[in-house]
Amino acid sequence: MTAPKNVLAVIAPHVGGRAIGAGLATLFPEGTHVTVVEAAREDPAALRAAHVVITALAPVTAEHLAAAPELELVQCASHGFDYVDVDAARERGVRVCNIGSSGAEAQNVAEQTFALMLALAKQLIPAHTALVEADWALPRLQHSLTELCGKTLGIVGLGQIGRQVARRAVAFDMDVIYAGRHRLAPETEAEFGGARHVPLDELLSTSDYVSLHTPLTDETRHLLNAERLGLLKPTAFVINTARGALIDQDALADALEKGALAGAGIDVFDPEPPTPALHLLRAPNVVLSPHVGGVTRETLVRIALAAVQNVTDFLAGGSGATPRDVVN
Repeated sequence: MTAPKNVLAVIAPHVGGRAIGAGLATLFPEGTHVTVVEAAREDPAALRAAHVVITALAPVTAEHLAAAPELELVQCASHGFDYVDVDAARERGVRVCNIGSSGAEAQNVAEQTFALMLALAKQLIPAHTALVEADWALPRLQHSLTELCGKTLGIVGLGQIGRQVARRAVAFDMDVIYAGRHRLAPETEAEFGGARHVPLDELLSTSDYVSLHTPLTDETRHLLNAERLGLLKPTAFVINTARGALIDQDALADALEKGALAGAGIDVFDPEPPTPALHLLRAPNVVLSPHVGGVTRETLVRIALAAVQNVTDFLAGGSGATPRDVVN
């Protein structure tokens, strides 16, 4: 009889913890031993015995990896993988995977991106707040109401999620430009209304909306720092539904307070949850949400199925199997 494979499911408390982990565990086939925790070191024996760690926004550090001698795979239940020490995993011969090719989060993150854009363009938050306080704010807000039609959307990172955003931009009759390491094929650009590949600084200086959809790496941390934020037009809006640390949050708050930017829609923070002292929480003309992009009921099901399927296929294939979406 084949010995059962041990899976340690580490589900961060702020994304559901044990309650979500219990549902995840039921998706694995018979013969897989799944232990659910909220932090990798919570159960040292389970970590030591784990062949696979599946993590939902819970850190997996070099220390955790060193304490798991049987570990073969770290599966991130997300597109992002910045909470895993990828270099330490590589040194130990442990593969790290995300769910990138599944597109599980793409639909909802794209919808959240446009929800933030529309809330800013139509001033929905101040309009709602004023109205429930018996303040008919139309005369005051009218000068700041805008349309998406005809505006330029600059997408930083045209991967699975960025492409879903671009498709929606075409439906809103927006002009799409994008920055990234590689230019898409001309026929693919045509699908997005003739999207143009431009250098990042050009994208920042010409876009009416800048939307971030790139992974967080050492190279992209604080990609939008004070200097780059200074390239944006004072009428421009910044949208971040990717990772909080892509933006220097204090520099963004300063730019908003000085009127150097028109507004920002932020769904992700560094750290998460943010501390009450975060300057950005009190900046003017921001629309904030607690990382709800990617966590609808439908999306959570797709994420869980994609992550579990990759782990199950890997374990069924033996030590020589190659999982999908290896990032290291």
